Amino acid sequence: MESVILVIHLLIAVGLVGVILIQRSEGGGLGIGGGTMGGMMSTRGTANLLTRTTGILAGCFFATSIVLAIMAGGHSRPTSIIDTLPASPVAPAQPAAPAQPAPPVSQ
Repeated sequence: MESVILVIHLLIAVGLVGVILIQRSEGGGLGIGGGTMGGMMSTRGTANLLTRTTGILAGCFFATSIVLAIMAGGHSRPTSIIDTLPASPVAPAQPAAPAQPAPPVSQ
């Protein structure tokens, strides 16, 4: 089920990128895309259709993102490093034997 939603999510993402790229630039920041494309729809009708399509695809993208996040979080509950500590305290190692003092150095 998770892989089906993931494939749908990827198709929506590709469609969203495509719809955004075919929209006409209003700002003309680099001076590209200023020509008329022609076609059977008017410029205003095309803009409204693309805007609505972008909104619908964006909503679907967010919905599938939330569903995937919920599905991914259901596999395991969050753990803490404190939960992995042993229940009983570890006994300390035997203390080392006291060091023997070094013999005095004669000159």
